[in-house]
Amino acid sequence: HSRDINLDMASQLLFNETPSIKRAVSLINGLDGSKFSLLVNRIVQKLHLRDERNFTEDEEAKLRTVFGLEAKDLELVLETVSFFLEQAAYHNAKAAVLTEQLQNVHLSEEKAGVIVKVWTANVKDVIEKLKQRSFYPKQLEEVNWRLNLQMGQGSKSKMKLPNAMFEFVVAANQQEQSGERVRMECTHDELFQFYQQLETVQKQLDSLS
Repeated sequence: HSRDINLDMASQLLFNETPSIKRAVSLINGLDGSKFSLLVNRIVQKLHLRDERNFTEDEEAKLRTVFGLEAKDLELVLETVSFFLEQAAYHNAKAAVLTEQLQNVHLSEEKAGVIVKVWTANVKDVIEKLKQRSFYPKQLEEVNWRLNLQMGQGSKSKMKLPNAMFEFVVAANQQEQSGERVRMECTHDELFQFYQQLETVQKQLDSLS
């Protein structure tokens, strides 16, 4: 049964070859392999620190010199490597799956091997830290909902359109007396799309459990 879950996660782990990823891969493939390994190691160590930069400004200046990259290109490389590793963590990717996915976006065998080697050496520690990390300072405290019927627009239309009204109560901490109330309205189709997204999130959470 666990094998079925792993296969399902593998099928979802896709790095779409967008123009930015294509550009980043081209830059990464041209980097020195040993120095690139040190860079990936540093990124994976700080992957769970969402609001903290991987390198200081002075360190980034040195990296630009070492790799011969402009500031915007270095930033693209750092963001893309972080994205690859975050996706691997959220899907709890096995080495073979991650290798295949990286090579699908035309990362060289050498550079894909570097990322996979660093990932497999740190995967347990990274996932444990990510599980303990709070992505946002506010947490969901309460959900209220009700159904509503809205008359169709137009003089000839008397059809009643059903929709759902939601109220999410979020708070910074449990001691906060009155949380912020966020309200939203969904049609049937919008609610179904939202449900599908929640299903995907649930599967990813299950893979980290």
